Amino acid sequence: MTPLQLCKCLADETRLKIVMRVRQHGELCVCDLVDELGQPQPTVSRHLAQLRECGLLLVRKDAQWAYYRLHEGLPVWVQEVLEALQAPVRKQFPLKPDQRSGCC
Repeated sequence: MTPLQLCKCLADETRLKIVMRVRQHGELCVCDLVDELGQPQPTVSRHLAQLRECGLLLVRKDAQWAYYRLHEGLPVWVQEVLEALQAPVRKQFPLKPDQRSGCC
C-alpha cells in the first residue's frame, strides 16, 4: 500500500468512520456498522468491499454474518497513521456508545 492509496481509501467520510470504529473494537459485524453509521446495509457493504480491496480490512464469515477487522499485515507506517487519526476523527465524528446491536 502506498500513501496515495491509503489517502484515497480514507478520503470518504463513511470509510474513515468504518476503519476507526473497527480499529477501536478490533472486530465488528456489518449490522453493528449499519447501526453505528445510520446508513443502509448495501451502502455500508459497498464501503466495506472497497476497504477490503485496498487492503485495510479482512472479513471473517460465520454462517450468515460477516465480521470485519483491520488487516494484520498492515505496514507499521499505516498503523501509525491510523493511530494518529483516531483522536481527531473521534472528536469530529463522535461515535455512539459501545452498544452492539446484538443481531449476530
